[in-house]
Amino acid sequence: MSVEVLTLLFFSTLLLFLFLGVPLAFVLGGVSVVFLYFTWGIESFYMVASQVWSTMESFTLVAIPLFVFMSMILERTGVASDLYRAMHLWFGGFRGGLAIGTLFICAIFAAMVGVSGATVVAMGTIALPAMLERGYSKTLALGCINTGGGWGILIPPSIMMILYSIITGASVGRMFAAGILPGLLLVVLVSLYVGIRCYLQPSLGPALPKGERGTLAEKLASTKAVLLPIMIVVMVMGSIMAGITTPTEAAAMGVLGALLSAAVYRKLTWPMIQESSIRTLRLTGMIMWILFGAHAFSAAYQGMGAQQFIEGLMHLLPGGPWGIIITMMLVVFFLGMVLDPVGIMLITLPVFIPVVESLGFDLIWFGILFVINMELGYMTPPFGFNLFYLKGVVPPGITMGDIYRSVWPFVIVQIIGMAILMIFPSIVTWLPQQLF
Repeated sequence: MSVEVLTLLFFSTLLLFLFLGVPLAFVLGGVSVVFLYFTWGIESFYMVASQVWSTMESFTLVAIPLFVFMSMILERTGVASDLYRAMHLWFGGFRGGLAIGTLFICAIFAAMVGVSGATVVAMGTIALPAMLERGYSKTLALGCINTGGGWGILIPPSIMMILYSIITGASVGRMFAAGILPGLLLVVLVSLYVGIRCYLQPSLGPALPKGERGTLAEKLASTKAVLLPIMIVVMVMGSIMAGITTPTEAAAMGVLGALLSAAVYRKLTWPMIQESSIRTLRLTGMIMWILFGAHAFSAAYQGMGAQQFIEGLMHLLPGGPWGIIITMMLVVFFLGMVLDPVGIMLITLPVFIPVVESLGFDLIWFGILFVINMELGYMTPPFGFNLFYLKGVVPPGITMGDIYRSVWPFVIVQIIGMAILMIFPSIVTWLPQQLF
């Protein structure tokens, strides 16, 4: 059977079972094993086992359960409430100030936890009712929370970046450093969008009445809420950037910081530790099984000779190297609307990375563009994870249609941010070059 027919059958079968709702790990592993058996025979399974074994020996993998555990603890500490109180006092006096303050809190949370769900749930519970009570547009408020929640996988530490590094061989430390400036760029762009729009349309985000803005003494007192998050960020990112720890060791430092935060907020109880541990085990187990399936997929894909076929197909695209990169980004963007981001990463990266390397593009730069696209996948209809996290905590009057409509202006702003990073790649590459 020709490689063209095998490729068509292989990817069609994968997508069919994914759309039927079969768990990703079983789809990747099961379909790949079947194709391996009929193309290479039973001996090919040794290749899968060898690849899985080499990955399981990776010290970097230890960082995944540690960062997940850190996020589970921080989700329960109450630090989000204090952060929102501080932002409420400092930003509330401006048009759109509560929305901009919410975006800054999302960025701080992103720098602490490395996942998106915790931020969306926390801000949906705390910030959304406060904004709606004060006359903010529900689409603006929903869009800010949805967008800010996605930054958890871009602003380091990021579990997605760790997975990208494991799959591609890129440095985790370089990926973390590369995510800082693009993350800040997106925070600034989205905040500017909110500020300008609320300035032109005050009804979307009215300024708080003077009685709610607080005195200078109250504002200064509220800043202590930022100290613990800064401590955690310094413990994690500072130790990596200073060369004191590896990303895995920094994850352990982050867990220590999260435990200290829980103790300060008097939430460090045995039931909290137990629940956080069980949820960490479940999520980490899911990620590991998906990685097993991904190795079977990679072995089957290479065994069929499809890699050379896809590379040749990519080089036929119009627009030269940039046309290929833009096409890859479009493919990932549309897949993000319907598939799990981890699944997209494991399905597409074995196809894309050899092409990106052959074109001479920097893997770290491409990785940041890819992660931003994964972030957009979390917030775009119909199946973005953040949409459903948000629906679970919004007031009864807000429909799924409201949430869907709220995201598109923010998606456009972030696509503009991606375009800026493509035009000026040094925004991504400068900091890793300086630090490493």
